[in-house]
Amino acid sequence: MKLGKVEFCHFLQILSLFLCLSGMNQAEITRSRSKPYFQSGRTRTKRSWVWNQFFVLEEYMGTDPLYVGKLHSDVDKGDGSIKYILSGEGASSIFIIDENTGDIHATKRLDREEQAYYTLRAQALDRLTNKPVEPESEFVIKIQDINDNEPKFLDGPYTAGVPEMSPVGTSVVQVTATDADDPTYGNSARVVYSILQGQPYFSVEPKTGVIKTALPNMDREAKDQYLLVIQAKDMVGQNGGLSGTTSVTVTLTDVNDNPPRFPRRSYQYNVPESLPVASVVARIKAADADVGPNAEMEYKIVDGDGLGVFKVSVDKDTQEGIITIQKELDFEAKTSYTLRIEAANMHVDPRFLSLGPFSDMTTVKIIVEDVDEPPVFTSRLYSMVVSEAAKVGTIIGTVAAHDPDASNSPVRYSIDRNTDLERYFNIDANSGVITTAKSLDRETNAVHNITVLAMESQNPAQIGRGYVAITILDINDNAPEFAMEYETTVCENAQPGQVIQKISAIDKDDPPNGHQFYFSLTAEAANNHNFTLQDNKDNTATVLTKRNGFRRQEQSVFYLPIFIVDSGSPSLSSTNTLTIRVCDCDADGIAQTCNAEAYILPAGLSTGALIAILACVLTLLVLVLLIVTMRRRKKEPLIFDEERDIRENIVRYDDEGGGEEDTEAFDMAALRNLNIMRDTKTRRDVTPEIQFLSRPTFKSIPDNVIFREFIWERLKEADVDPCAPPYDSLQTYAFEGNGSVAESLSSLDSISSNSDQNYDYLSDWGPRFKRLADMYGTGPECLYS
Repeated sequence: MKLGKVEFCHFLQILSLFLCLSGMNQAEITRSRSKPYFQSGRTRTKRSWVWNQFFVLEEYMGTDPLYVGKLHSDVDKGDGSIKYILSGEGASSIFIIDENTGDIHATKRLDREEQAYYTLRAQALDRLTNKPVEPESEFVIKIQDINDNEPKFLDGPYTAGVPEMSPVGTSVVQVTATDADDPTYGNSARVVYSILQGQPYFSVEPKTGVIKTALPNMDREAKDQYLLVIQAKDMVGQNGGLSGTTSVTVTLTDVNDNPPRFPRRSYQYNVPESLPVASVVARIKAADADVGPNAEMEYKIVDGDGLGVFKVSVDKDTQEGIITIQKELDFEAKTSYTLRIEAANMHVDPRFLSLGPFSDMTTVKIIVEDVDEPPVFTSRLYSMVVSEAAKVGTIIGTVAAHDPDASNSPVRYSIDRNTDLERYFNIDANSGVITTAKSLDRETNAVHNITVLAMESQNPAQIGRGYVAITILDINDNAPEFAMEYETTVCENAQPGQVIQKISAIDKDDPPNGHQFYFSLTAEAANNHNFTLQDNKDNTATVLTKRNGFRRQEQSVFYLPIFIVDSGSPSLSSTNTLTIRVCDCDADGIAQTCNAEAYILPAGLSTGALIAILACVLTLLVLVLLIVTMRRRKKEPLIFDEERDIRENIVRYDDEGGGEEDTEAFDMAALRNLNIMRDTKTRRDVTPEIQFLSRPTFKSIPDNVIFREFIWERLKEADVDPCAPPYDSLQTYAFEGNGSVAESLSSLDSISSNSDQNYDYLSDWGPRFKRLADMYGTGPECLYS
């Protein structure tokens, strides 16, 4: 029986699996020269090595090296003449071989998940010659798997969403766990899925890991999020298998399963009639439990008496219905409005039409409140005309305004003078008749725009404004004149009939049919022999020469009066003088010199000489002004003191002085001595006069009269002395009197003395000396006896 190559490989795989399952952990490589090797399509050949795969368990935890297998050659007679060597992946580091017996051992713990197999090469050598006795052969050591890895969710934790109200069995998400063990060997990598948390709402298919809904009609508005725990277990879920878990967060997404509903069947709002157009009257909102596009609504007015007065729109952010004003409100015309407003979902899901209509209706009543409104003019703009020839007090027109309120308060009129600063117009406060207050001039201002104010008599704060445009009609009140200042020249060699100037005229008036001017020479100039005037009939005229041979030496300037008449009714005229200068011209008739100074130079001064003279005069004036200013600064003061005492010129009003011992600021003798005479100061700006100051003789009596007289005397001297400093308050306390009966009042000296002096008179000096009188008096209440 011949076996093909494929059949032979299958046979080897089945044999290897059988050996592994029966517990074999070694193999031998034997030499068999007589065993044939069959290969499909080829002749029979012999080979020296017959080999199988070696198998070794992973994760071996023993202390001795793990026996893998044995290499053996038929040449080996067991006498030690053959030596076995090993090379390739892991040789010497992981796998070692006994060179005498050919036994292979693993010296390290192996992990199939790190490396599933090792490819090595074996060779038998003659120990004496060290030459190979067999060709080198390659074999594989395969790591046999054990269940040492739990399933892992590499993409977890998961988040997923499913529409609410989904039917049972709707797929949510698929979870996948990966087991690192060998999927081709045993059940170590065969994973099944189960749900640990999330029932009864969701389920998971054991083999595929697809999570599905397990309950119908799950409502997002009731609960919108679920947390699931999914377990993956190897060994097909049998006991002893390893497991791993992951979490799945499932969110119920919204569908339009809730129709909008107004919280109330009717609303009422009050608005003032003065509310401007486009103002917001109210905001209403229909409640919708859905979110996002499913909660978007549109509002519209379907019925009511305010269809043209109000409109409703939607706020895209809040989904509120905004009611605004489209027309002005008038309490006197209508006091209330009723609106029927509908709110409907914009995106309706046909699957849920059975839940009811996805719209709702409500009634909105709007009450218009009365507001004290300002007067209203019958027209927004009044246009009036008046002639500029109108006399003061001429009636121009009438404005009218009324109070729109039910009270219909009387109205008074006035002109806003900020719009009529020159006060050209007046208005009757009661009738609104506008009249002229000044003469008008169209050429100054052709149109006057004024503002008329209308105020309620009962409430002047309510002011309405009307606008009046007054156009001034023109009359022919301005005579024509030259259009410009002409500079006309004539050459000395001019010929008769030569045109020297073309003139035109202007008129400030504005006739309806335009201007028409007529030019002519005045009567006294009509017969002159020098120039003539020709009217061109197009509002221009031409000046021509009548002779030749003009000479500057004889006459350098000619004055030609021209008479201009307009076409107004009545027509106005004016005489304008044209100045013509005689000039020396070149061959082309261009003026070169037009003045006669060259011929009359000796008769006057040149311009440069006049400028020099003016400069000298200005220089002299400046010097005089400087001298006067310096002298004024050096003038002496009007009041002076012969003693020039600087100390008395510095006066501090907030200083009370240092008492009797302070003799630096002023002469204390003047305060102590009643009979001293102060020097009289003199002033330079008045004539000195001899002043006599009489001083009365004071009696040395213990009475306050002497102090009063002393104060009055010092006060009189201060009043007549222009240089006296304000020492009145210091004088009052510095003077002790003249010839005191009690001599010293010192309490230090009085207590220790045995004097029989009587101090009862202190009680007569007033309340200021009451304390001293109580201390030194001999009365029954005296402190010292």
